[in-house]
Amino acid sequence: MVQPWRAGGAVLLAISLLVFAQPVYPLAERLGADVQALLAGGPRVAGSAAAERASAYLGEQYRAAGYEVEIQPFSFEKFNDLGSSLLVEDERLKGRALSGSIAGNAATAAVVVPGVGESADFARVDVKGAVAIVRRGKIPFLEKARQAAQAGAVGLVVVNSQDGPLMGTLGGKAAIPVLGLSGKQGSALLAGKFPKPVQLEVRTEVVSLTGRNVIARLAGVSTPQVLLGAHYDSVEGAPGANDNASGSAVLLESARRLAGTPLARRAWFVHFDAEEEGLVGSRHFVRSASAPLIKALRGMLNFDMVGVNEKLLVGGTPELVALVEKSVSAVQKVRPSNASDHASFAAAKVPVLFFHRGQDPNYHQPGDKQVDPRLLEATVEAALGTVGALLPPALSESPERSL
Repeated sequence: MVQPWRAGGAVLLAISLLVFAQPVYPLAERLGADVQALLAGGPRVAGSAAAERASAYLGEQYRAAGYEVEIQPFSFEKFNDLGSSLLVEDERLKGRALSGSIAGNAATAAVVVPGVGESADFARVDVKGAVAIVRRGKIPFLEKARQAAQAGAVGLVVVNSQDGPLMGTLGGKAAIPVLGLSGKQGSALLAGKFPKPVQLEVRTEVVSLTGRNVIARLAGVSTPQVLLGAHYDSVEGAPGANDNASGSAVLLESARRLAGTPLARRAWFVHFDAEEEGLVGSRHFVRSASAPLIKALRGMLNFDMVGVNEKLLVGGTPELVALVEKSVSAVQKVRPSNASDHASFAAAKVPVLFFHRGQDPNYHQPGDKQVDPRLLEATVEAALGTVGALLPPALSESPERSL
């Protein structure tokens, strides 16, 4: 494959216009080209042809850098909304079934439940045989659905606490169909009464798909001491520049720069698939890994959404966070989050670090098309500094060859 950063100024200009929110800096050109290559096939939804092409690109780049590459396939079930809605009077409000919801239709009365759908809230109204409408907040979606079913409701509508769409997960089985509506759609519903029946239609399917983790390592390295990871999949409809081509580009570039050092013989680099489906790829990796591999890990470093916002945030195992604060400049400690792939390793008692830059206004939106190359380069430097601090040179290593 012709690498685009070597193809001439016209291509670099196109890359900068399409991907970069800031001017291109020389050290970041290759990072930008990697982001562009990952975006080229469209949204990298796990199990899609675009995701498979992205995994192939990553494999090619690692092999070119001198690494062995393993594509680790795994099967998973994916929940799809096939077009769900709530018809009120003559207006059809299009929403999304909460992941895990059963399918179902109901033409019946609608009842607004006060509060957030706790048992005491349902005790204040009669929802038997009706569609219950409740606001998001305080308790899990599944608990709202179970309370609604126990009170006799035949369906549940959850209204988002923000204007945007609600794309939630039940995380368990509910006996009734559950629809999510945006705050903008649902605000009038929460304040209104319904003289006529509403029609709830929840259409869903569950399909079996194949995901692909990309594992890169030097020949003979079977029990790494550090694992650097990032997910490369994105959600439907979102190009996924920041979430998470940014982390994948940082991971790939870190591997390139470590390739000629002794530290590369103590590290693995793993791009996880199906993170957006509930950390499926990283959970599969941890379950499939040998006990000696997991035990040997001094740390798992995870990079997710690192191309937007100036401050580099880090959370995770307190001892490792303290190490980063001493070793890497311009990082800000935050409370650890369980919303990315490091959580799969933390559950296996592996020390973890989570590098990110906070929320992006284009998170999971069609506008997720841009990253800042300066931030990617700074994150690479933070990754290299952290690895160097976490893995001081072994006695057998020549100091001049250490990072």
